[in-house]
Amino acid sequence: MSDMEKDARKYLIPGLERGLLILMELSRHHREMSFAEILKLVDIPKATAYRAIQTLEYMGFVQRHPTSGLYSLGVNVLRLGFEYVASLDVVQIGQPVIESLRDTTGCSSHIAIRDGRDVIYVARVSAANATIRRVSVGTRLPVHRTSLGRMLLTGESRETFESLYPDDQLPDNEPGSPKDRESLWAMVQEDRERGYVIAESFFQFGISSIVYPLFNHDGEIEAVVSIMVPVHEIPESDRERLRHDVAEAASNISNLLGHQGTRGGKRQMG
Repeated sequence: MSDMEKDARKYLIPGLERGLLILMELSRHHREMSFAEILKLVDIPKATAYRAIQTLEYMGFVQRHPTSGLYSLGVNVLRLGFEYVASLDVVQIGQPVIESLRDTTGCSSHIAIRDGRDVIYVARVSAANATIRRVSVGTRLPVHRTSLGRMLLTGESRETFESLYPDDQLPDNEPGSPKDRESLWAMVQEDRERGYVIAESFFQFGISSIVYPLFNHDGEIEAVVSIMVPVHEIPESDRERLRHDVAEAASNISNLLGHQGTRGGKRQMG
């Protein structure tokens, strides 16, 4: 052992180190294990290992099967993991993913959230030859007039929807937007069933978008990811490829947010 390693180990707490070693082995093997198996892997005295496991079990980091007596990770390990993931901002997690999405598709890419009846762009990367510069980080647009807003609404109940839009008529009803509240709700239900939105000149003529939801560890829609395609109508030859790329980015970000949904399922991949 080098002098540097000796200096580093000088401040370690042996009991804590041994407990963490046990947790790491249980995590690495992804299965229930007997005390004898754990003891062989961590290579520490039997009495010390037993006390460490008893402490971890008492604190909920290890659980023992009542019949087989085998050990596995406890719920508090999962809770720590979820709390760590929850502490990460969706922008911090998603920024490198949308940069890769931009590079793959050649299209400007975005992450947006909902704030009341507004969509807020919280992350954006522009394509190298982008000519569309209408939105930037912090831009707010009406939920009911954008494909991103429609996708964000798919995670809401009818009760929440009606609290957002208590009147039959929608505010600032522009040409091309849903004509009334029920028309918007019908579109949202279709979007929910499909699992994504491909909107061609929905908000602005000559601009199309592909939008997928981002799910957190509770299975709730945290945000959406999208690409902006500078065409009135996406060519059939490009449509499926671009959709798959956005779906892949959404799946990657959702996984990083702790979502445990099945890869390739309707809600993730369409």
